Amino acid sequence: MKLQVKFSLYNAITKIAIIVVLGGIILFSLDKLAFNQLDNRLIKKKNKIIEHLNDNEIDSLLNKEQSFTDYNILKEEFIVLTDIADNQKSASADIFTEKREIEGDIEVYRILNYKFSYHTNWYNLEIGESMTALSSIKNAIRFYMLIVLFVALLITLVTDYFFSNFLLKPFYAIIDKKINLVNDPSHYNYDNIPTSTDDFKMLDNSVNSLMKKINNLFALEKQFIANVSHELLTPISVLSTRFENMLNTPEMPVAHENKIYASLKTLNRLKLVINSLLLISKVENNQYLKTEEISLKEEIEDIYEDLEDRIADKNIVFKLALTEDFQFIGNKALIHTLLMNVINNAIKYNIEKGSIEISGEKKEHRYHLSIEDSGLGMKKELLENAFDRFKRGNTEENGFGLGLAIVQSIARFHNIEVEILSEEHKGTCVSLIF
Repeated sequence: MKLQVKFSLYNAITKIAIIVVLGGIILFSLDKLAFNQLDNRLIKKKNKIIEHLNDNEIDSLLNKEQSFTDYNILKEEFIVLTDIADNQKSASADIFTEKREIEGDIEVYRILNYKFSYHTNWYNLEIGESMTALSSIKNAIRFYMLIVLFVALLITLVTDYFFSNFLLKPFYAIIDKKINLVNDPSHYNYDNIPTSTDDFKMLDNSVNSLMKKINNLFALEKQFIANVSHELLTPISVLSTRFENMLNTPEMPVAHENKIYASLKTLNRLKLVINSLLLISKVENNQYLKTEEISLKEEIEDIYEDLEDRIADKNIVFKLALTEDFQFIGNKALIHTLLMNVINNAIKYNIEKGSIEISGEKKEHRYHLSIEDSGLGMKKELLENAFDRFKRGNTEENGFGLGLAIVQSIARFHNIEVEILSEEHKGTCVSLIF
């Protein structure tokens, strides 16, 4: 999971938790706040009535002569004054919620009940307000509050995502440009990625420092291989010449001739390995030009002519199925070597009366060339090391496993992707993506 996604998930979870807690507090507090507000209104009405109370007002309330003293047309409030016994101890006020029936309609009211004395007479005053409107208001407040919280959550999640994307952009740039897209340390770009975050600056500098060390070691390795290869070719040539001269000696015993032939064979194999190492070193040091127009179909047909005898010896069925003659600019000799190594391996590790099928087609603006055989295949652990030098898919065959290493070096030089699919005893498919 990407760091950006983790940041976004963390922010989302924390914000949801905060909103749930705050929303719960607000919802549970809403009833209390609403009742407090309504109770305060009832107390203010009671105080106003008591403040302006007189004999006429009392008579009017007792006789219910005025419409507002009973209830309004919507039955949202009422005021009732009744005469009570005069043996009350003290004035008292209670507030409670109760159902009342008015003209056959039952409504829930918040009622203030107040007992007081006026001119030695005791009265009971009831002021009520309907709870229906209050419930509607509370439901509306809850609904809009949830909408506001949801919109706020959505906005914060989107802003957090884009902000984290902006914040981590230098980090992903460092990973891509300084690590993922680096195929050759000698062409590494040491320019720092622009960022205002000190942590990313430190990461960038650390990667640059590490790549400098790797580049130095890489250059030393290539120089060492080139020097050793050049130095070894001379004594190998001298030994080969001497052995060939010895074979011209008259009356040489057959046993000695066999030993000399074996030695020459070993020297030739060693010379082949050294030449392969030199080729890899030159390719990796960019000592070749890419200025020739290459036809894949022509190159494969030329290679088939060179290897036709070997294909016939194993009774291999060779099939070439290219949808078009793909052409590109590169180094013709190197591409010939690349294709020769792949097709040669398809013959070398194939079975008797096997098959080799070469197909090509364009996919998503890129040309895919597949070379598939019905040969021995490779085990999974060997497939993982297919491009390592001096390792082979089948250790019983002769050779030193430099074929695929050469293929990889030439492919990188031409920006060609190489993919290998193989299953033991079922065959191998090498795909070249141009």
